[in-house]
Amino acid sequence: MTTSSKYKYIRISMVIADAASFCCAILFLALILMNDCVVEEPAALWGKQLLDRPCDEIYVVGEGETLHTISEKCGDPYIVERNPHIHDPDDVFPGLVIKLVSLKSKP
Repeated sequence: MTTSSKYKYIRISMVIADAASFCCAILFLALILMNDCVVEEPAALWGKQLLDRPCDEIYVVGEGETLHTISEKCGDPYIVERNPHIHDPDDVFPGLVIKLVSLKSKP
């Protein structure tokens, strides 16, 4: 193999590598752009609808809620009596599941 054919082979290899690199960059850019076009998943929409619903029979305590605020919101003044697993009414934490019987009329 002569020196000129050796350089020609290297030059061709560089052109092929540059073309492959360019194609990969375009593909990567297309994937990024497609990621931004994703529509919100139905599960996320369903979760939002659950959060917007009025109080149900089973209620999950949220951040910053107390039994008093839940009682006012849902119209159930007997939360502690209906939930024997609540030993201390002041010890309510996010994620606690409680049973409610709403006295408010539902729309």
